[in-house]
Amino acid sequence: MRTVYESTPESHVIDFRAAEHLLAARDPRGAVKLLDSVIAAHPENTAARLLRARAFFMSAALRSAELEFELVIEREPDNAYAHFGLARTLERAGRDRHARRHFRLAAALDPRPEYVRAAGFDGDD
Repeated sequence: MRTVYESTPESHVIDFRAAEHLLAARDPRGAVKLLDSVIAAHPENTAARLLRARAFFMSAALRSAELEFELVIEREPDNAYAHFGLARTLERAGRDRHARRHFRLAAALDPRPEYVRAAGFDGDD
């Protein structure tokens, strides 16, 4: 007998948490599959979009990661993590000049050591 999966707010939370675990277990494609339904039901959910952007990045779907990070930044221009993730994505795609801008924005918004280092504000770059 086939069970029908009912999409509910609770199932979306379960899918989100499962996607976090899949990403931690290095299964980004599995995480994306779970997050697609969460985002379809809750397109405004920034946490789900950031997690999906990370999953795209890990699976080398750089254009998809870039679009997802950009969407978060459009909605939350002060999201340092989204700027940092976009910068890493752009850097990996060989777009260093654009990456540098977002590394600097991330560091200006949140002076975490890894953001400051990546931006070159500590004198090491």
